[in-house]
Amino acid sequence: MQILLSLSIALFVGLMLSRLAKICKLPAVTAYLVTGILIGPFCLGALGVSGLGFTSFSELESFSIISDVALGFIAFSIGNEFRLSQLKKIGKQATVIGIFQAVVATLLVDLALIGLHLLIPEKFPLPAAIILGAVASATAPAATLMVVRQYKAKGPVTDTLLPVVAIDDAVGLVLFAISFGVAGAILNGQIDIISVLVEPILEVILSLGLGAIMGLLITYFERFFHSRSKRLSMSVAFVLLTVAISMIKFNIGEVDFAFSSLLTCMMLGTVFCNTCDFSEELMDRLDRWTAPIFILFFVLSGAELDLSIFSDVLIILIGIIYIVFRSIGKYFGAGLSAKFTNAPKTVRKYLGFTLLPQAGVALGMAIKAQALGGVGVIVANITLFSVLIYELVGPFITKVALSKAGEIDPEGKVSARVKPQEK
Repeated sequence: MQILLSLSIALFVGLMLSRLAKICKLPAVTAYLVTGILIGPFCLGALGVSGLGFTSFSELESFSIISDVALGFIAFSIGNEFRLSQLKKIGKQATVIGIFQAVVATLLVDLALIGLHLLIPEKFPLPAAIILGAVASATAPAATLMVVRQYKAKGPVTDTLLPVVAIDDAVGLVLFAISFGVAGAILNGQIDIISVLVEPILEVILSLGLGAIMGLLITYFERFFHSRSKRLSMSVAFVLLTVAISMIKFNIGEVDFAFSSLLTCMMLGTVFCNTCDFSEELMDRLDRWTAPIFILFFVLSGAELDLSIFSDVLIILIGIIYIVFRSIGKYFGAGLSAKFTNAPKTVRKYLGFTLLPQAGVALGMAIKAQALGGVGVIVANITLFSVLIYELVGPFITKVALSKAGEIDPEGKVSARVKPQEK
């Protein structure tokens, strides 16, 4: 009863606050995150009334399956943006931009934080600076996709944005694994080539391979059904199955093998949309079905933000430096690479602003960094601080950038209660 009560309150309050956000001209994503904070452990949850809010972070962990499923469907939807017809137009461009902006953000944050380490070496260790540089490369696909969907954004910036975000995650995983290996080598006094180079490359290859296989299988089995509802059910089944399989980890000798659920589900969506002739209709129906799951995902994400980090002045200082230099890296990295690839003027000017949101992937990196002990705790706290700021501000900046680029209708969406001809 308490679980159902908590979820229903999260969904209801999130929806009601989204109406207030619309009046304030803020994206619905921001309202969902604020809802999470309000009913989380630091606000209503602090009252200790079970069911009224989330009373502790351990309670939130019991809802982790919702986050895993939501990220799987988000990645699957982004994979739909990699249609061959679209890739022929912007594939090379998106690849160059996706790699370049991620690397530039990493380098700038590394330089800034290594400089800070030289000033206060006892309080801010070098391995933490190196890892945070890699964390800076990650962009949150969930917040970006939700803003694009809410405002039905269309145009060159939107067409470039979603593939770039997908590529960004693959690049981020490799950069993080290399940085994590280097940081570990500094702490241990020796470099492990397997963890620095072999394992991250294998993770990307295995994830893409598994996603491709699952994509071919879903296309094959979808053809046995003609009912829209059964085809939709088959799509849901395969996304859930792919998320489950991508959680498998194993090792052979000294090499650890793992999958990235984001990359795997992105490839699942990519192969499916390019091999199934009725995939576009199915993806549209799936988007409607997953709407409540996405709302719960963002509310839970907001509840998981640890507001106690604001009590540490050092964390706030390092976090501000991280946010400033990451933002500069994302903006100029995207702008310069867009110019190199002769992208439209709006892409050069506004794409960088849409790459600021940061959440799930960055937090996943931070959690993995905790294996390094004290250094990992510093990385996790700074990442939490930046995610809190980026998730509340990032969606709004994305909306403004897409509006300035002329890709959001200033009239807003048509009400479901009004027929098009009556408008």
